[in-house]
Amino acid sequence: MLSEQEVLDEEERLRKCVRTLPDDKRLAFHKQAEKQLKDPDTYATLNYIFIAGLHHFYLGKWIRGLLNICIFLAGVVLLFTPLAILGILLIVFISIIELYALFRSQIIVQAHNNLLMDKIYREIVKNKNTR
Repeated sequence: MLSEQEVLDEEERLRKCVRTLPDDKRLAFHKQAEKQLKDPDTYATLNYIFIAGLHHFYLGKWIRGLLNICIFLAGVVLLFTPLAILGILLIVFISIIELYALFRSQIIVQAHNNLLMDKIYREIVKNKNTR
């Protein structure tokens, strides 16, 4: 589980590291980051649509997204069988997980963006040292 304070601390650490880069490297970092960083509002909107799993695809987590969709669809299919109770339970289960992700969308996306920024920073530093 992501702690909001840990995510904020990591973001601040990354900002300090980027500030130490020379101007040309800092510019390269910001150009790459601008292309790759994700928007928390888009993530929340995709989560809110209630087609379970779309927000995972937005962050590039394909397996997780497919698993969510499969569980949700299995629940819907089971609604039309004698196992309707199991279908309801699956839909409720996925809905609870999705609600949790919806309410924590800002932190989830911020943590994802921190990982991306860290990766970009490491690439920039590595390129800096090789020249």
